[in-house]
Amino acid sequence: MNLLKKIAGLSVLWVVLLPLTACGFKLQTRSELPPEMQQTRLEIDSPYSTFARRLEVLLEQNGATIVQSGENAAILEVPQNQIRREIQSIGDNARVREYLIRQTVQFRLLDSEGNEMVPLQTLEQSRIYEFNEQDILAAERENEFLRDDLSDSLARMVVRRLGTYGK
Repeated sequence: MNLLKKIAGLSVLWVVLLPLTACGFKLQTRSELPPEMQQTRLEIDSPYSTFARRLEVLLEQNGATIVQSGENAAILEVPQNQIRREIQSIGDNARVREYLIRQTVQFRLLDSEGNEMVPLQTLEQSRIYEFNEQDILAAERENEFLRDDLSDSLARMVVRRLGTYGK
């Protein structure tokens, strides 16, 4: 009976994992950053923003050392990190029903001598959320959550783009 349970469990696992491998699903691994990024200086207008903090963590997790100054450090410039909230739709009572949060990030990578390794690129993502004036606290929490999610998502996109440099 115990052997039958093990076989049934393994067959269920096999049935679940087979479609995942067939569709090309692969766990995300570390990005292989350019060797010039061993030491990286992050130049961003808002160094304490959620995006900047998340980008710094992801760069360090992928093998870069973030330095404040250094002659042999690559420079990751982020000239734009902007979050906007726009009205998406208005209800029949002339009040806002949905907002669109849009975050735009521009970045480029320079080597230690100032030569451009990755040209200026723009990434943008947006999320829509419903606004309920009866539950303002929940709407503000959702707004905060979506801003954090956008920052995390864009920071991951930047690191993945940097990982494709030279490939």
